[in-house]
Amino acid sequence: MQISSVNDVKIYNLSHGKSLPEWLSDRKKRQLQKQDVDIQRRIELIQDFEMPTVCTSIKVSRDGQFILAAGTYKPRIRCYDTCQLSLKFERCLDSDVVAFDILSDDYSKLVFLHCDRHVEFHSQHGYYYKTRIPKFGRDFAYHYPSCDLFFVGASSEIYRLNLEQGRFLNSLQTDAAEHNVCDINPVHHLFATGTTEGKVECWDPRVRNRVGMLDCALSSVTEGTEVQGLPSVTALKFNGSLTVAAGTSTGQVLLYDLRSSHPLLVKDHYYNLPINSLHFQQQLDLVLSADSKIIKIWNKDSGKMFSSIEPQTNINDVCIYPGSGMLFTANEDPKMNTFYIPALGPAPRWCSFLDNLTEELEESPESTVYDDYKFVTRKDLENLGLSHLVGSSLLRAYMHGFFMDIRLYHKVKTMANPFAYEEYRKDKIRQKIEESRAQRVQVKKLPKVNKELALKLMEEGDDEAELASRKKKGKVIPTILGDDRFQVMFENPDYQVDEQSEEFRLLNPIVSKVGQKRKKKMCLLAQQAAAAPQEEEEEPEGRASSEEESSDDDKSWVEEVREQRRLIYEEGRDRRRQDRKQADRDTNLLDQEQNGRGKTSDAAQSTKTGQPRFFQIKAGEEFRSFTDVARKQKLQKASLEDRLKLEEHSGTSNMADTAVGSKQLTFTLKKSEQQRKQQQAEREHHEERRKLRRSAGHLSSERGRGWRGGGRGGGRGRGGGRGRGGGRGRGGGGRGRF
Repeated sequence: MQISSVNDVKIYNLSHGKSLPEWLSDRKKRQLQKQDVDIQRRIELIQDFEMPTVCTSIKVSRDGQFILAAGTYKPRIRCYDTCQLSLKFERCLDSDVVAFDILSDDYSKLVFLHCDRHVEFHSQHGYYYKTRIPKFGRDFAYHYPSCDLFFVGASSEIYRLNLEQGRFLNSLQTDAAEHNVCDINPVHHLFATGTTEGKVECWDPRVRNRVGMLDCALSSVTEGTEVQGLPSVTALKFNGSLTVAAGTSTGQVLLYDLRSSHPLLVKDHYYNLPINSLHFQQQLDLVLSADSKIIKIWNKDSGKMFSSIEPQTNINDVCIYPGSGMLFTANEDPKMNTFYIPALGPAPRWCSFLDNLTEELEESPESTVYDDYKFVTRKDLENLGLSHLVGSSLLRAYMHGFFMDIRLYHKVKTMANPFAYEEYRKDKIRQKIEESRAQRVQVKKLPKVNKELALKLMEEGDDEAELASRKKKGKVIPTILGDDRFQVMFENPDYQVDEQSEEFRLLNPIVSKVGQKRKKKMCLLAQQAAAAPQEEEEEPEGRASSEEESSDDDKSWVEEVREQRRLIYEEGRDRRRQDRKQADRDTNLLDQEQNGRGKTSDAAQSTKTGQPRFFQIKAGEEFRSFTDVARKQKLQKASLEDRLKLEEHSGTSNMADTAVGSKQLTFTLKKSEQQRKQQQAEREHHEERRKLRRSAGHLSSERGRGWRGGGRGGGRGRGGGRGRGGGRGRGGGGRGRF
């Protein structure tokens, strides 16, 4: 439990403290309770009073016995029994709950409005019936005398569902574009709805006609309030027969008397956050207004602050337990907070022990909240021209700035910028004009850089958008043109694609083939989406398989790549040939120019200079003479007949007639100087080796001798008989091996 004191009002947060995980064993939980002091001081008023992730709305039944809360994830409804202080049941739903209401005194009749336009009815045993409204709903109210459910949402119509007849009735047509909230007066059953234009329309359900309208947007703009946008009505609540409270999206609460079009009181939260909940406290004439950050409790007659509650997480809904000082909040947190304010009323009957418990707890009050002050920094003071007030009683130093009276702040703000409302009005008119222009036909503008690529991406984006529109749940994938990360590619000329480069020409067949495959696939998907289900089951005859198509496509783009490689090689060869011709032409012109200069110049002057002249020769060629270069150019320009005749005279070709009658040509290829030198060196080398060679003709071989050589024999050997050589030696006679 946490105790705070705001404006001398004690507030007990009964949900404060550590929560134990569900997966812990009972033994482990007992050990933690013995060791941790915070867990020991924790009060678990209702067991498992939480949601898995987030709680969106919470309500109390009219008999006060059951507390129902809707949350996520997964979407579910939980019912808690206050008599047992525990969870009674839990039911999972198909989609998130936007709003729900309890039609009976207990939990036996429930109505849920889902985010997918479904309206679901539950009875005591569980799910009962489900229907759907034409437009997305945001809120609904139940009219008890006629058993009608009024649904408001993203439409100008108010849908009526009669629960007694079980059918929809004629809708109520309004002048508003959309509606946010609705409520029914409990005394005379006047139906009121809050619109997005900041108006409250009142309808009489008996005659189904509008009987009045309140302009909350215009009334919320007062001298002491700041307007950041167009105020729309986000909360609505009746009190008695004549009082109604309306909360706006800019953080103001307006109290009206139904007999007047001007508000009785305008209360600003100063957070510029939409009001999501309004409640009246009858005993003390207080109003509880809540946005996502704070709950403010103030007097409905004077607007004076009574107290405020600021939880640690954002608030989704607030519910007051009837006739007590306890209230519940649905937060953006698994835990649902429970606050007890003894100044508002006693504790409920099912937890009457809180009155005795709160008196014994140790108090730790909070510092006073400055509700009627505005925090400003030194920069804000300089912009407002109030720097000279630093150090005076009008500014109270706090942290890195100052607190100043909110009324003084608004007066100075109005004087510093008196035309703020006119600028805001002009901005809204400009936005409306731009929205109307967006509905016209827009001409697509191509960027200055990479126009072809941008046009291709636009065409692909249009095809994907058309395909996604045909599907029910198709999502359009964002393109490169709409991505800011690739914006430089269409603005900086350094990113221009060079289509004549070798890399692009080799890669383009593959890219174009991938694009063709993609277009073919998208066309096929479009045909499948447009075709009937029975046509999808049967495959048309004669259709080629995907493998054959892919193999043919691979062959085609491989051939295209080869063709591009061949073209690039031929272009490079032609380019080199042109370069050689240009170099020869330049050399010839240089020779002629030098010859002309030599004829006109004086011989004596040429001998005086004596400076050598240099000429540049291409790599891989050898210099012979300028006349040889001119002869080569003349030979290239000659016809084939002239070149053949010239080759016959030079001996490089020979023509002869064969016996059959055809011609036979024999060509002798010209050799370069390096080849001739190499052949001459080889001939000299062969001649030198031939001179050094010695003949081996004087050596003769005797085939009768064995190859083991002569031994020790001699003298008394038996000659060529069976003896071993000529004597006892192992000589070359006898049985020796040949």
